[in-house]
Amino acid sequence: MELDFLGDLRRTHTCGALRSSEEGARVVLMGWVNRRRDLGNLIFIDLRDRTGVVQAVFNRELSAALHDKAAALRSEFVVVISGTVKKREPATTNPNLPTGEIEIIAQDLRLLNESKNPPFLPGESGESTEALANEELRLKYRYIDLRRPAKQANIELRHKVALAIRNFLSGLGFLEIETPFMTRSTPEGARDYLVPSRVYPGAFYALPQSPQLFKQILMISGFDKYFQIVRCFRDEDLRADRQPEFTQIDLEMTFPQQETIFDVTEGFLTAAFAAAGVSLAVPFQRMTYDQAIRQYGSDKPDLRLPPMADVRQVFTQENLDALTLTGLLPVVAIVIPKVGELSRRERDDTQLKAQRLLVSNIKVITDWKRLEKSFPSAAAQIRELVCAAPEDLVVLVGADSAPDTSPKSQTAVYTEAGGLRWMLSRTFADRHGLLRSGNFQMVWVTDFPMFEFDEKESRWNAAHHPFTSPHDGDMEKLGEGSDLGAVRALAYDVVLNGTELGSGSIRIHRQDVQRKIFAAMGISNEDAQSRFGFFLDALEYGTPPHGGIALGLDRIVMILAGAQSLREVIPFPKTARAVDLMVDAPTPVSDAQLRELGIQVKK
Repeated sequence: MELDFLGDLRRTHTCGALRSSEEGARVVLMGWVNRRRDLGNLIFIDLRDRTGVVQAVFNRELSAALHDKAAALRSEFVVVISGTVKKREPATTNPNLPTGEIEIIAQDLRLLNESKNPPFLPGESGESTEALANEELRLKYRYIDLRRPAKQANIELRHKVALAIRNFLSGLGFLEIETPFMTRSTPEGARDYLVPSRVYPGAFYALPQSPQLFKQILMISGFDKYFQIVRCFRDEDLRADRQPEFTQIDLEMTFPQQETIFDVTEGFLTAAFAAAGVSLAVPFQRMTYDQAIRQYGSDKPDLRLPPMADVRQVFTQENLDALTLTGLLPVVAIVIPKVGELSRRERDDTQLKAQRLLVSNIKVITDWKRLEKSFPSAAAQIRELVCAAPEDLVVLVGADSAPDTSPKSQTAVYTEAGGLRWMLSRTFADRHGLLRSGNFQMVWVTDFPMFEFDEKESRWNAAHHPFTSPHDGDMEKLGEGSDLGAVRALAYDVVLNGTELGSGSIRIHRQDVQRKIFAAMGISNEDAQSRFGFFLDALEYGTPPHGGIALGLDRIVMILAGAQSLREVIPFPKTARAVDLMVDAPTPVSDAQLRELGIQVKK
C-alpha cells in the first residue's frame, strides 16, 4: 500500500478521551488499528492508543474510496482518522468501553505505516495474550508486548508511584542527587558487574550495587536530606522478584532516630500506595527480629495469618515421649484460619510436602483429631494459647532430637515451622481468604543481629552491611573473645505480607567504631584502607550521625499491580538467565575491542 505523510495534521483528542458530550465535534485521532470488522458497506475500525480504544465507521455510501482504503487496513497499522463524533444508538453501545457510547464517522484516513503480521496481538484483553504467546516470545518482541493495555497500565502505575514519592520527599526538603554509576569494586555480598578501563589496562570500574558510600558521603558533606530513585546492579542468580539491574528508592538523612526514618518512609509509602488507590494504615506495626522469628518463623513476617506459639509447656515429658518429640527445643503451634477438618488424603499430602520441605530432625503433627483424643487437656490448652476457633487448622512442629539447646538450634525449629506455615497458607489460601489481594499488612522488623557466622569461611560477616551501627549498649561486645552473635544492629526492614520492601540502618559515623567492625569481620587495617580508604578518611572530618533506607521500586509496583514477576512492571527486563532477548544481550565483542581493553577471553 502507498503510505501517506502526516503533513501538518495535529491530534485533537486521544482515543480514550471522547464521550457523548463531544457529539458533533470534528476530531483528528492517531494510533494503531486494534481490530477491523468488515460488514460489507460498513467497515468498523477500533483505533487504539495508550489511553484506550474508540470505534471509527467507514461508510461506502459516504465515500467508496475511503471505504476501500479502510478495507486494506490490518492489525497494528499506524493511521490518522479524521471525522465527526456521533452518539451511538442505545442498542449498539458498548458498556465495556469508556468510549462505548460514541463512534467516529470517518471523513479522512491517512496510513502512516504498515505492520508485519505480529507474533501475537497486543490488543487482546484479559489472559488470552498469555495463552497465545509465552514469556520469552513476548520479551523478544517487547515493543509489541508493551502495547498491551495491561503492560501500559503497569508502566503508568510505576510512573505515578515514583512521582508520588518524589513529590512527598521533595516536600520534606529532601534533595534528589545523582551518584556515580562507574565506581570502584567493593565486593560484599553479591558479585559486582565490572567495567574495564581502556585508559588504565587491567583496572576496572564497578557498577554500583547500591549508592551506600556515596549517600553517606553526601551526609558528611552537609546535604542533610538526600534521596534518589536510582538504578543498581548485582550479578546474582535471578528469580521472579530479582533482576540484575533494578531500581531502588534510596534516602539518607542526618541526626535521625530510627523513628524519624520510619515516619518518613511510612509517609512516602502512604503517598505511593495512594497513587494506586490503596490506603495504608499508619503507623506500621513494629516487632524485633527475635519476635519475628519466634512468632512467624521468618524475618519477613506475613501478618495476615495468626502468629505461631511455643506450646511445649502444655505437654508432660511423658506426652512428649509418646509423640517422639524432644522437650529440649520448642514445640510450635501453627494456626491457619477457617480451613476446617482435613481429609485423610489432605493430611497425607500435607505430611508428604512437609517431609520434603523440612530438615530431617523436624517432625510435623497434622492429625489434630488423634491429638485431641490422646491428649485432650493439652489440645484444649493449645487452642486457647493460639486463640484457634473450631474451624481453624492447627499443626504442631517440633524436633525428635536436639543436637544442643543453643539459640541457633531453637531458632532452627522456629524457621522450619515458619517455612511450613508459608506452605500451608498458600495450600489452603482459597479456603480462608486472608491472602486476598488488597489486604496490605505492613510491619517494621528491628534489632537484627549485627553479624552472621559463615561456616564455610569460618568467619563473621556483616548481616546487613559493614557500615551499620551496633546498638550503643552492645558496643562492649565487639571486643576480642566476645560473642559477636549477640550484637544487635540498629538495622530495620519494612515488610509487606511476607515480602521485604526495603532495608535500612543507622550508620556508623565514627572511625574508631568502623574499624572495630572491620576487625570483628577479620578485615585488617591495611585491607580496610585499600578497599574503603576514601570513606575512612572522610569519617575523620566531622561526620554527623546519619541513617537511611533503600526500598525496591520494582517490587512495590509489582505488588500494587498484582503481578507475579518483576518483569511485568519493568519496561525492558532480563530473563531468568539474565538475557535481554529483544536486543540479544549479552553478546561477544570483537577481538579489536578486546585488544583495545587489554582483555583476553578464556573459554
